[in-house]
Amino acid sequence: MAVLSGLIRVMEKAARKAGGRLRRDFGEVEHLQVSRKGPADFVSKADRISERTLYDELLAARPDWGFVLEEAGTIEGDPTKPRWIVDPLDGTSNFLHGIPHFAISIAAQEPKLDGSGWGEVTAGVVYNPVTDETFWAEKARGAWLHDGRLRVSARGRLSDALIATGIPFQGHGDFGEWTKIFSSIGPQVAGIRRNGAASLDMAWVAAGRFDGFWESGLNDWDTAAGCLIVREAGGFVSDFRGRSLPIHSGQVLAANDTLHSKLHKLLVGALKA
Repeated sequence: MAVLSGLIRVMEKAARKAGGRLRRDFGEVEHLQVSRKGPADFVSKADRISERTLYDELLAARPDWGFVLEEAGTIEGDPTKPRWIVDPLDGTSNFLHGIPHFAISIAAQEPKLDGSGWGEVTAGVVYNPVTDETFWAEKARGAWLHDGRLRVSARGRLSDALIATGIPFQGHGDFGEWTKIFSSIGPQVAGIRRNGAASLDMAWVAAGRFDGFWESGLNDWDTAAGCLIVREAGGFVSDFRGRSLPIHSGQVLAANDTLHSKLHKLLVGALKA
């Protein structure tokens, strides 16, 4: 059984408090006040309240830490201390359409020792308020669903693999790139799913529900926690060039080591064509 550290307890408490409100609002989704901030990109009142709740809770627990927030942007803290990377509602479109697949994502990122910027993510939480599932990880402590250890799937054959992705939509993503990758990977695998919440897709890779995941055009708050959770579950995360960075947002490819190598080969071949 996992023993939660003080840091994970802080993150889970904040996620559960914000998630309780999201769950209530989800039950009355037709009454939400919604404002539009871009093509097919909606920000709900629930999203803003969730971010404020997370900010208040995390600030109270770590008053000298900075923030990277989806809505409020970057808020500087003590540069020698970690910072929070927060997505208050990943899967906004699902939420607003009454689809119960969305999450809160929180990550803690350390500053580089030489003061040149930001380095490793050392803790991450992805919380689904509808299913009440808390996926979490800490560096070198493994990945967990509540108190159960997570492991990426052991499947090694593409023909057995179920792969998740994010599909470009109005004003977001590169349709040409995605079509090339899909045309290469799709015929080789058992299935491809698009669920609409990258943080949960990556948590599901860690849990072995999906065997792999690829997407581009994301933001740090979409993947910061998920990258760590997959890695601590024994998986591999890279960009499309195969580089392993602390956070992948522009390009993400995640799977177990065997499938990652095979998927990466297909992906590279597709983009060279």
